[in-house]
Amino acid sequence: MKEKVDGLNRQFIDSTAEEALSWFVTEFNGRIAFSTSLGAEDQVIMHMLATLKKPVKIFTLDTGRLFQETYDTLDITQKKYGMTIGVYFPDAAMVEEMVRTKGINLFYDSIENRRLCCQIRKIEPLKRALQGMEVWVTGLRKEQSVTRSEAAMIEWDAGLEIIKINPLIHWDSERLWQYLREEMIPVNELHSQGYPSIGCMPCTRAIEPGEDVRAGRWWWELAQYKECGLHKKH
Repeated sequence: MKEKVDGLNRQFIDSTAEEALSWFVTEFNGRIAFSTSLGAEDQVIMHMLATLKKPVKIFTLDTGRLFQETYDTLDITQKKYGMTIGVYFPDAAMVEEMVRTKGINLFYDSIENRRLCCQIRKIEPLKRALQGMEVWVTGLRKEQSVTRSEAAMIEWDAGLEIIKINPLIHWDSERLWQYLREEMIPVNELHSQGYPSIGCMPCTRAIEPGEDVRAGRWWWELAQYKECGLHKKH
């Protein structure tokens, strides 16, 4: 699989995000899925997919702890593009057991607890959503954090056994927001309130001027640990 992924990266080394997306949704028709967090990057990809007018499974993960602004963005986006975004929830029994044994705000107590919460609220639903798929489209960008600086446009996720394509991997923030403005794409209101990266409400805060774009995610942890596990290197 490494050879196949390396070959795909060479094939698309000079391609635009739109060109890469178009090829993948055509080549893997019915076997490609896009997971959106409704953040700025994912809104760009949503717009591109809507413009392509090709069938792609689109879904989001509702952890049960999201901001109201994220739900508003979900509603507005579906209405604007006329595309259904499937919503996957965590297993209720697993959440109940976790909260009963660890507490409602367990994620503040230790990295292990926070990772457990992410595992139950995000990873398990993600695995269900990606069942039967061969390609997973994400909004990762190298600029986002130190944990993503080595990412490539096309990767193999060994844990999920799926090809992952990151069309915006080389985009910087200036290019991202210019595209959003030019195409008049709806964005989460929290972005204008100092939230460049938006996750669950209790684990996300606004950042201060000069801080890293993901400084507001799990701000009590060191930068090298700031991943929920969705994009963990295997």
